[in-house]
Amino acid sequence: MKITDIRFEQLEGVLESEIDLFRERLIRPIDIYPEHRAGTANELSADRFDDLGDGRWRVRTVVLYVDTDEGITGISGPMSRNEAFFVNAQLKSFLIGQDALATELIWDKMYRQLIHGRKGEAMFAVSAIDNALWDIRGKAANLPLYRLLGGPTRKTFPAYASALGFAITPEDAAATAHGFVEDGYTATKWFVRNGPMDGEPGARKNIELVRTLREAVGDDVDIMIDAWNSWDVRYALDMANRMAEFRPRWLEEVVKPDDIQGQARVNALSPVPISGGEHEYTRWGAREYFEAGAVDIYQADTVWAGGISEMLKIFALGSAFGVEVIPHGGAVPINAHLTAAQSPAVAPLIEYLVHWNEVTQFFWTQPVKPVDGYITVSELPGLGLEVDDSKVQSRELLDWS
Repeated sequence: MKITDIRFEQLEGVLESEIDLFRERLIRPIDIYPEHRAGTANELSADRFDDLGDGRWRVRTVVLYVDTDEGITGISGPMSRNEAFFVNAQLKSFLIGQDALATELIWDKMYRQLIHGRKGEAMFAVSAIDNALWDIRGKAANLPLYRLLGGPTRKTFPAYASALGFAITPEDAAATAHGFVEDGYTATKWFVRNGPMDGEPGARKNIELVRTLREAVGDDVDIMIDAWNSWDVRYALDMANRMAEFRPRWLEEVVKPDDIQGQARVNALSPVPISGGEHEYTRWGAREYFEAGAVDIYQADTVWAGGISEMLKIFALGSAFGVEVIPHGGAVPINAHLTAAQSPAVAPLIEYLVHWNEVTQFFWTQPVKPVDGYITVSELPGLGLEVDDSKVQSRELLDWS
């Protein structure tokens, strides 16, 4: 089965939602500079959606299609125009005529071809192609992905409610977190807004958020805190020690992703488990984290770190090092298949970005969403992705020729 074409389609549609999808943004490393602290959540996601007012949001995304000479088309996405441009410019001509079922061969060739593209958007492009090829493999076998990967170890597993974009004032956070518990979630992750540049007043706000969450959800629900690479070692240890009484399940990405040794220092001294890896790439990046003892939980992103082929290797490394691997929540339909094919000891739960998935899964006919706090893997062939034409108001075939 040969690859005959690679196509990109930008879709636009209008999502109607009674809730404000993004009331608050997370902290960012660049916030050490005052002029960058005032950016809003909407501004930071302007490439994906626009607030039209009255509960209406214009959503846009790019879907990648890999066509074959046997009439089977693999689908991958969502992705950005930049990623699509990279695939078109750097990989498309190289991939035409390749065996679409030879996922390991194609991944190795892409990696060796892009010697300066081992991280960042180049690896996003590799991931998109790899995921589409696994979709082809599943459709060719008429099996859902998790079956091809050796699953199921189980078909239903707990999701944690990731509160990116939710307001973090005490009243709002308490109400939202309590609502998550009522919806059946047994864990929830929240994003702090303050770091070292905000001094002790900001530190107290972080502590107040964690205290509020613990009081809202009770003792039997896990809470996690994400610092999004924006603290330093000293600040992270201060936060860990002060938050420990509220028993967070983990603190996430407490220092910049390249400061693996710094994160290892935090992990060695912190009374709270440390997670990270969302902004790291490939098995080689994961190995650096594992060998340094930098994390107890590793969170590679399936659409960033190298795709399904590479995630399988990262799961195996995690198992060997005794580190849980819980993929970042940017690709829930794919992550559900991966989780269903791994030991619960390695992949115990799955992230569900509650607001963000309203956008990223908007165009799919069967979005994968939790029911009573649990996600059930799709039984559709391949990845289970199919565009719902009724939601598409405009479509553009992207062509850079």
